[in-house]
Amino acid sequence: MLRIFNSRAVEWLVVFLGNPGLECAGTRHNVGFMAADELEKSKGVKINKFRFRSLTARCELGGSEVLLMKPQTYMNLSGEAVSEAARFYKIPPKRVLVVSDDVALPLGKLRVRTHGSAGGHNGLRSIISHLGSEMFPRVRIGVGSPPHPEYDMADWVLGKFSGQDAKTIAEAVRLAAEAVESYIRDGAQKTMNKYN
Repeated sequence: MLRIFNSRAVEWLVVFLGNPGLECAGTRHNVGFMAADELEKSKGVKINKFRFRSLTARCELGGSEVLLMKPQTYMNLSGEAVSEAARFYKIPPKRVLVVSDDVALPLGKLRVRTHGSAGGHNGLRSIISHLGSEMFPRVRIGVGSPPHPEYDMADWVLGKFSGQDAKTIAEAVRLAAEAVESYIRDGAQKTMNKYN
């Protein structure tokens, strides 16, 4: 059966933050990419078309036409990719939904927000800088904080999950993928009430 070309305009960008490369797969900093993988499975899409310095896919999510993005720029340059796509599709910040890790949240806890500061996250800082706004929604996935204050933060976020932590985060990224669709379909308040 021939696939009919989808002529609907993109209404949302959903940006999953992480770092490219096998050495970064499965790290705390890459839970955004892990949520993208979960969405791929549940929706039967492949986020593999290279556009806007990202791996992308278009799909319907929550009744809207969405561009899914996994920026390949490395975390601290994510805003370059996001702003290119936002300009191309004329998407305002309030329709750029970003999924990222958060060391300030306990492992596996989700926090959905309509806007906010970067909170020390280099990917969010880059997006804020390039969009010129903090007014974009985000789904943050808790990866926990280092076990003691002297622990190097870069080593922590680039560390991999194991054992029970891996099981906890697998469930968290599944819920994060659900929360993304809920945010687009049901709006901020219902999604925050359900997933926060």
